[in-house]
Amino acid sequence: MTSNPTESTVIEEIAWFGPFFAVQTHPPGTHPSEPWQSLSRPLLDARVSDVRDRLAAAGGQPPAAVETRVAASVAHLGLAARLVSPALAAAVLHGLVLAPRLADLWWQPVLGGPLPLSLPDDAFTGGGEGSLSRLADDLSSRLLDGPLRELADAMARFSVSRHILWGNTASAVNGAATMITASRPEVTARTRALTALLLERPPLRGASARTPGGAYRRRSCCLIYRAAPGRKGALCGDCALSR
Repeated sequence: MTSNPTESTVIEEIAWFGPFFAVQTHPPGTHPSEPWQSLSRPLLDARVSDVRDRLAAAGGQPPAAVETRVAASVAHLGLAARLVSPALAAAVLHGLVLAPRLADLWWQPVLGGPLPLSLPDDAFTGGGEGSLSRLADDLSSRLLDGPLRELADAMARFSVSRHILWGNTASAVNGAATMITASRPEVTARTRALTALLLERPPLRGASARTPGGAYRRRSCCLIYRAAPGRKGALCGDCALSR
């Protein structure tokens, strides 16, 4: 773990994990120019609508055949992963905590992949050789119970249960950890330890478990199977409904 890294070093290093980890930055309190947008209600509405259209098209159905709450859950999972991924990578590699307000994040509403994300210059805080337990406490209270709770609050109005929303977030944490360890095997032990601590703390406590064989299993379903014709789509590998 690098001590006292520069912001550019952190951003460059975590970008190597893939597009869900890559971020740009902007000065705090500023409004980046178009096509950047704040994650406002209209942008969330448009994102859910776009996801609904894509899910319907994949099944050869009209958009009305896909429940709005299904599209909202799938959209939420993508947005949660987009924020969790760089945060977990920065925590694992540098002991940093990413904890901006949701209103300080800027996005580009593109289709077909993770949304481009811009953070305030001062979004990463902390660093050094603190214990993993303390780092997990900070991430839980400042990231998960901060902007990710704001995101869950915003998506709940689409009639998606909190149980599913926190299950999505837990799944995003596990997914980011899997990508980090695949790219950097030397940080596997640290990544797994920090991830386990995060999943044991509120608000993710109880959202997932491990199978007897050690596999990750969430205790809810993201609902994507219901987007298929007849609501008979395939289940995700970590789904609570999977056998």
